[in-house]
Amino acid sequence: MGIEQSIAFWEQRHVDLAHPFAGGDLGYDDMANAAFSALRIGRILDLLGTYAEPAAPLRILDAGCGTGWLTRALASLGHQVDGIDSSETAVAACSDKARADGRDRYARSRLDVWAPAYLYDAVVSVDVLFHIADDSVWAASVVNLGSLVRFGGRLVLADYDLAEDFVRGPYQTSRARGRYVELLAAEGFLHRRFMPYDFRDNKTGFHVFDRIA
Repeated sequence: MGIEQSIAFWEQRHVDLAHPFAGGDLGYDDMANAAFSALRIGRILDLLGTYAEPAAPLRILDAGCGTGWLTRALASLGHQVDGIDSSETAVAACSDKARADGRDRYARSRLDVWAPAYLYDAVVSVDVLFHIADDSVWAASVVNLGSLVRFGGRLVLADYDLAEDFVRGPYQTSRARGRYVELLAAEGFLHRRFMPYDFRDNKTGFHVFDRIA
């Protein structure tokens, strides 16, 4: 599936599934997806906790924010969070639900071309990169997200933890850990760990990188 087909697929999915879990796991019902979202929020807060202080909230990018469940959750804790997504429908829904204090902001953009005028303390991408079937766009997205992290900042990317790439369907391709590590090492990142979701039978988790150069 090419990148334009992928964007069209997700746009239609957000139109057809006009509820908070349009970007969730279709194998779960709404209750399970609510629990799944809460678990992932907890994992991310654990990964970012050492970077945050009450007097100095983080500037965070939620790359591929979907309906904004994570963006709003992080903003509710005082962080300044940008949410970007390629789906016009998803971004419109996010903007309609944005917090009144302005801590969450939304824009329509692909991951490989987002270029704000500032860097982030942390960039997070949850269950997005393995939906980019075009390999060149996937690689460009990983590198671009890394370029947006400040020195000493953290990059959290969701995928499976694999020794080799694995194609799971026309719109889902998981890349090997080594490919993430190789791309990001060239950008000054160190792979710290893989944190699995540990939710039911889901094998996905977070690859955690720190920018050290």
